[in-house]
Amino acid sequence: MRGFALHGMRYLGLVLLLALASPALADEVNWPRMAESADGVPIAYEVQGSGEPTLVFIHGWSGDGRYWRGQLPYFSQTHRVVTVDLAGHGHSGLERESFTTPAFGEDVKAVLDDLEVEQAILIGHSMGGPVSVEAARLMPERVIGIVGVDTFHHVASEISQEQRDGMLEPLQQDFAPAARQFVASMFIESTDPKLRDWVMHDMAAAPPEVAISAMEDMLARHADGEAARHFRELTIPVMAINSDLWPTDIEANRQLLPEFDAVIMEDTDHFLHMARPEAFNRELERMIGTPP
Repeated sequence: MRGFALHGMRYLGLVLLLALASPALADEVNWPRMAESADGVPIAYEVQGSGEPTLVFIHGWSGDGRYWRGQLPYFSQTHRVVTVDLAGHGHSGLERESFTTPAFGEDVKAVLDDLEVEQAILIGHSMGGPVSVEAARLMPERVIGIVGVDTFHHVASEISQEQRDGMLEPLQQDFAPAARQFVASMFIESTDPKLRDWVMHDMAAAPPEVAISAMEDMLARHADGEAARHFRELTIPVMAINSDLWPTDIEANRQLLPEFDAVIMEDTDHFLHMARPEAFNRELERMIGTPP
């Protein structure tokens, strides 16, 4: 009997300890939050750290907030950092007729509204660059700068219908294998094969209707010159951290926005922030540490 009594006392003590600790344990869990975009689609986002300006990380085509894991622990030491899952991506809603760059800009605005952000720097990878431009147009008083990540290579470059069809048709015919092949072209041989394979398969698992709609819209806005016009209209600093996989025409971009600047990281690829996070973080820290 004495053994059972002792066991019962230990159990009771454990229950009391867990009851006392549970609020603290709950506080340690960084649960995602939700905001409602302009069209009612729920937008998932996560927040870490504190300190202004707020850094808002915006993923690229068929990605989500997980693609910034190499940046969050570093920058949350000195800033409030936010990752957004654009509509149709990650844990955000799919209830949207077409997935356009301006609509994605509204998703970012919804998150900043929800957090009551006063000053933000938008950091957009790939498609996240044009999305950042659209978000900044919606919030000129709150967005104080944009940093593109392997994007803004030549904002006003021409793109033919043949080129657009060449990118879209394989995705429309058989999305997953075409997406894997498309993404594979964005890596260099020296990139960690585990990272390459994860990104390829993750992006190929995206909802095809979302990915194709987003690609169609992005290419159309580039082809008809809207992307360049909106870039030209910005009144905030815009910089880019790009790989040397594709050329970046800094001077051509300066014809649109004279203050534009870019840093080229050598021997890396389209996912430079994931492949070489330490080097990328140093460059980004240097950029955001320069007052706009």
